[in-house]
Amino acid sequence: MANKQKKEAKMRKSRLVLAPAAMLAASALVLTGCAAAEDDAATDSGSSDSGSSDSSSDAGDDTLEVYALLPQGNDQPYGTTYLPPMIAKAEELGINLTITNSEYDGDKQASECEVAVAAQPDGIILWPALADTIRPCLEAANNAGIPVWITNADVNPEDAGLTYGYSGTDSYGQGAASAEMMCELADGAEIGVIQINGLTGNSVATLRGNGFKETVAAECPNVTVLAEQPGDWNKDDSQIAASEMLTAVGIENVQGLYAADDSMVAGGIAALEARGENVEDYFITSIGNTFLGNPLVIDGKLDGTVFQSSSWDGENAVVGIYRAITGDTQLGRDDDSSVLYMPNPKVTIDNATDPAVAPEW
Repeated sequence: MANKQKKEAKMRKSRLVLAPAAMLAASALVLTGCAAAEDDAATDSGSSDSGSSDSSSDAGDDTLEVYALLPQGNDQPYGTTYLPPMIAKAEELGINLTITNSEYDGDKQASECEVAVAAQPDGIILWPALADTIRPCLEAANNAGIPVWITNADVNPEDAGLTYGYSGTDSYGQGAASAEMMCELADGAEIGVIQINGLTGNSVATLRGNGFKETVAAECPNVTVLAEQPGDWNKDDSQIAASEMLTAVGIENVQGLYAADDSMVAGGIAALEARGENVEDYFITSIGNTFLGNPLVIDGKLDGTVFQSSSWDGENAVVGIYRAITGDTQLGRDDDSSVLYMPNPKVTIDNATDPAVAPEW
């Protein structure tokens, strides 16, 4: 599309229609996402990488012992706001948490799982660093009779039967919601889009990417994904990835940008601006509505994002493992209570300041 067409397309941005924000309030369980791993992580609620959080202050005979094997903690914005509600809910339910942080290292998380299984806790909360490497951990826990509840990033479908349930985002649905906004923005125009995915091998990254691509293909074939690259959940890598794609496909052929989270979309926007482009001439969607993404929406640089709540994520991880331990859900996810999805309301300039979708991380 030529620059003239880009400007005409820009006029259609104001037509984007939102689902009512009331859908968020209607949910029985309030709103998780994914962020990147960075360096030198401290993990849990102020303790070391694998120390106990002492979440049950009056640990007695009825205290439940639970390991929470996470890929991030206080080293990441998401983890920083995920942990306090998790610890508070654990205290409420009489659970003592031991929290680890693998920093998205699959081998490190495997070692942490071995330690957890050997400790014979009442249950394990698992946020997989990499879905493809987690099956041995699940098998070991099952052999030891320890229920496992998955949080934030689900396991591969073939491994779901080794778990008692999952709570977190409908990651595929988030990608689909971002694609729906892209379709509305394009409004029938033939446009080319570049796609920035999350960390390769991470289930959230895979599901969001597939949700976007497959929804675009089904609902607006006039939108073509010209290229895609991982941005590894961070801005700098995403700026490089976007720049490489713009060069490879020709910036003159690109009218849109999708990224699997707000940190990465900020990198994509930076790549466009580095080339002197007016980003308001482009259709841009993302996922998160974070403290980084929300101002981009308000400033008109990001047309739409999908809200996710880190506090919902942390709290419901504990709700889930408590259900598993107390028998309210069973191995294999065969009952309705074994999957808890948070709502995924869309956020645009029309509702970006609504308290119901206020950024949490």
